[in-house]
Amino acid sequence: MQDVETVMTRDMDDAADAAGPADRRDFSRWFVERFADYWQSTGASPIEGRIAGYLLLDESAGVSAAELASELGASRGSVSTYVRKLIDRGFVTLVRKPRDRTHYYRMDSDVWGRFLETEHTYLEKQRGLATQALAYTDPSGPAYARVRNMRDYMSWIIDNRMLPSEWNRFKSERDERDAPSS
Repeated sequence: MQDVETVMTRDMDDAADAAGPADRRDFSRWFVERFADYWQSTGASPIEGRIAGYLLLDESAGVSAAELASELGASRGSVSTYVRKLIDRGFVTLVRKPRDRTHYYRMDSDVWGRFLETEHTYLEKQRGLATQALAYTDPSGPAYARVRNMRDYMSWIIDNRMLPSEWNRFKSERDERDAPSS
């Protein structure tokens, strides 16, 4: 059973989401915090979510670790750690500027499409792992059933969902529909 404080906190968070920022000047900070809340709900770090949210809205050619630390109220070490994680997972890219030794970071314009590509690789690896594990589990035991379901779920997702191609088709149709009339 959930305690009253948990329910009240969730209700307050839902109200904050529905209300939105107080005014346009507060939008960026509000968005970054809401994005971090959602990111954290998947088990990730809140600072990682703040970095991703900040870069999602950033209009520049790249943001330095020092700027991220300053804007997000985080240590440079923490920013460095979580930027590397975001790079490894394909959410953030490193940008170099001519005659500048500083590292800059930005989010690709179609980071979610890249996420789908990364997800497909993840599913393939998990399916392979489950296939290997089945050889070492007792076919009459509960572990076998769980691992078989893992393998078959990954196979089902891979075989029945054409997410990257569907996403590209959707973007083409959207861009065609939203293109300015001549």
